[in-house]
Amino acid sequence: MEHLLAEGIAPGAPLVVYLQGPKERLWGILNSLTTAGVYLRGIDLNSFDDWMRMIVRGERNIGLTHMFLPMWRVERISLDESIDDIPSLADRFHAQVGLSITEYLGSS
Repeated sequence: MEHLLAEGIAPGAPLVVYLQGPKERLWGILNSLTTAGVYLRGIDLNSFDDWMRMIVRGERNIGLTHMFLPMWRVERISLDESIDDIPSLADRFHAQVGLSITEYLGSS
């Protein structure tokens, strides 16, 4: 995958970010990762399926938000990738919407 480099996850990669205080899970596209925190264009993971359905139905939707997550809140960062027969969230988006997340964001 083009987003995996020798040093790890790269900008443009779809991620799941786990936060603490309060506990949250966000899905999105990495803008940058620094010692200060994570710059992400994303959405709360609990809203992901609703967001996809709104897009498929052609409804006005909540969209992805540009956000900064300070490193002291970040518990874990996982690359959103398919494992065996279980599709990644990005692959599910592509299957339901008919566009990759990159294509969708470029057109919105």
